[in-house]
Amino acid sequence: MTLHPVDIAVLLGYLAAMAAMGLWFSRRNVSTEEYFVGGRSFKGWVIGLSMVGTSISSVTFLAYPADAFKTAWLRFLPNLAMPIAVLIAAWVFLPFFRRGRITSAYEYLEGRFGPSIRVYASLAFIVGQLVRVSLILYLVSLVVHEMTGLSSTQCILVSGLFVAAYTVVGGFKAVIWTDVIQTCVLLLGGIICVTVIVYQLPGGLAQIFSVGVAEHKFAFAELTNGQLSPVSWGFSLSEKTATMMLLLGMTAWLTEYSSNQNVVQRYCASTTAREARKAMLVCVGVSIPTWAFFMFLGTSLFVFYQVFPADAAAEILSGVRKAEQILPYFVIQELPPGITGLLIAAALAAAMSSLDSSINAISTVGIVDLYRRHLVRGRDDRHYLRVAWLIAGGAALVMIGGAIILARSETKTLQDTGTILASLLGGGLLGMYLLGFLTRRGDARAVGAGIVATMLFTAWTVLSSYGMLPEALLFPFDLYYTGLIGNLVMFAVGFGLGSLLPARPRELANLTVWDQDGKALD
Repeated sequence: MTLHPVDIAVLLGYLAAMAAMGLWFSRRNVSTEEYFVGGRSFKGWVIGLSMVGTSISSVTFLAYPADAFKTAWLRFLPNLAMPIAVLIAAWVFLPFFRRGRITSAYEYLEGRFGPSIRVYASLAFIVGQLVRVSLILYLVSLVVHEMTGLSSTQCILVSGLFVAAYTVVGGFKAVIWTDVIQTCVLLLGGIICVTVIVYQLPGGLAQIFSVGVAEHKFAFAELTNGQLSPVSWGFSLSEKTATMMLLLGMTAWLTEYSSNQNVVQRYCASTTAREARKAMLVCVGVSIPTWAFFMFLGTSLFVFYQVFPADAAAEILSGVRKAEQILPYFVIQELPPGITGLLIAAALAAAMSSLDSSINAISTVGIVDLYRRHLVRGRDDRHYLRVAWLIAGGAALVMIGGAIILARSETKTLQDTGTILASLLGGGLLGMYLLGFLTRRGDARAVGAGIVATMLFTAWTVLSSYGMLPEALLFPFDLYYTGLIGNLVMFAVGFGLGSLLPARPRELANLTVWDQDGKALD
């Protein structure tokens, strides 16, 4: 497809604005303090909207509508656990990251358990983020491919190199302010799509609800043998149930707000602990309606193509084409010039708001937790700033390579794949932090054993999922629950050995909930 000149103008205008912001903030990056946390000068509402942009990503813009179009709303369910997780994080986890001028989430682990545990957590984060950004970049390449006719590889290269450029030079302030703008553009794009659908349907908005309810598209249901089957509310490790999906969400969000550098870096960049809490509440208040809205967009697309059948939509429902292609197809076929360009910009915004945050976070962890802490000590700050640019650039190259690999893979839906990958690469980090925050037990020996046990458990699930083990050794649970069980393994082994091994003298002041001094955090 050849883009209309108006679409090209809109798209180039958006890209030029993002590039200009990166260049503007690059002039202020004279220290690692500015490059990593923006001088710790941000208000809560700004940080909150940037957290929304980081959380929603291309998974929201493409994979949520794709999942709702092809299946139902089951994978929205874990998001409903977010408010509880954030309240726990805001009043239990946050104080551990606001005392002192820390920059990385993993500095806490060294104080609580030792330097080796900090190194492990840092590496687990970096590996997990590289997988995540590769997935997000692949998703946005689908849109660019469908709407421009460029090959998937060309789309990945263009999109990846652009976001890498303004992130590497612009630093954390560029990340924050571009995320705020990109969140607004993303929401505007979704609103336009739903508005067009409602306008064209004979029955308008009411028809979406009536057809959706009749076809069970709003249900918490799983697609089995081509039919939507409502899930139960029981406890089970062998199948997806509503209760287990909520527990999965609780695990994911507690992990996000306890050990994810993307989030903790924003705690540290807020002016005060109060502003950091405000940011967390803003993020919850905007994110959940946004996710629900984009799931509703997927249901609306299903109803639209029931009324106005199209071969491409039928092929997506039958599995011939990937589900993530449904929104790009709709944009190409149904939206007028200018609006198409805006929707491409919205898709790029969805990707960029996550990619820039992760690239900057990888660079931060690489310098603060690994390079400056263990590899090259005692150099001036300018040296570490230059190496931070190199690490960010290297992360971008890995991201681009990973996206190209994903473009050639076969998956059900990319949201499904992303959930499984997040479980496998979680590394038991939540279990580790909960052991640190909530107990006085455990040291590097106990946690190291927990890490080994978690890695063995994860390896077992991976080998079992690929049928590489005898039938008697296959795992008896759904792969979705790997992260949940892995964190339990980490906590249980760490707590158990921490109780049995002879205790080593160590200072725990302000490192557990039992040893906080109650002083102000800022």
